[in-house]
Amino acid sequence: MKEIDVNSISSEELYKHLTTCIAPRPIALVSTIDSNGISNLSPFSFFNVFSVKPPILVFSPLNRMKDNTKKDTLKNVIELKECVISIVNQKIAQQVSLASSNYESSEDEFKKAGFTKLESTHVKPFLIKESPVNFECKVNSIIPMGEEGGAGNLVVCEIIKIHLHKEIMDIENKIDPLKLNLVSRLGGSWYGKTTSEGLYEITKPISNIGIGIDNLPNDIINSKILSGSDLAMLASVEAIPISKNNNSDSLKTEEKHILAKKLLEDEKIVQAWEILI
Repeated sequence: MKEIDVNSISSEELYKHLTTCIAPRPIALVSTIDSNGISNLSPFSFFNVFSVKPPILVFSPLNRMKDNTKKDTLKNVIELKECVISIVNQKIAQQVSLASSNYESSEDEFKKAGFTKLESTHVKPFLIKESPVNFECKVNSIIPMGEEGGAGNLVVCEIIKIHLHKEIMDIENKIDPLKLNLVSRLGGSWYGKTTSEGLYEITKPISNIGIGIDNLPNDIINSKILSGSDLAMLASVEAIPISKNNNSDSLKTEEKHILAKKLLEDEKIVQAWEILI
């Protein structure tokens, strides 16, 4: 296994390792206003949701690695503790990339990237009409992570209003992830997109407690056919099903495991167990 001493490599190298390995990341397109009333837009992939009550979003502008200066977004939220955080989908991804250019503070990225301003309800920064989701936020705190170039600054934002485009809703008035069509950030110039082929569901063991892999029969735990993922699916049941006489009794253990694996690929856990027992 390769080992990296984080203190022995440059900030740029460390950034590449971190952003490539910790991915995909959601993208926040942050709208702010400076003390002169000039709007600023900038995307951040060091971003996520961290609380529901209160509803908290956090993004982190890094001090520039080249000269250790602060980005305009950070300066703006220090001056005016308000922002709008918008979500990025594939439709606006190219415009968002353009907005990330290092424009002068006097430039308005809304104009540069071709976005449309909409008045917010509770904060001064503008909503982005083209974004499928806009969060009006007040900034509760800003927490510096360090003093060097590359140091993050956690901007803790409390949501006070959410704006959703109707076009992302399904017939039950719920957000449809395929219609939302989010774009995510990976390392380098790589991005991810939301497609039906790229999405799948994993049933969460919230209402029941799975038996755990350690309680599976030894021949299943030590299987050379079944993967760790397969074992986790089998171990998600509350109890091992009672053995039944079935057509699989004449099969060898390896044959049972091969058949069970195929069923687990389609998330047919009950049927897989019927083969195995």
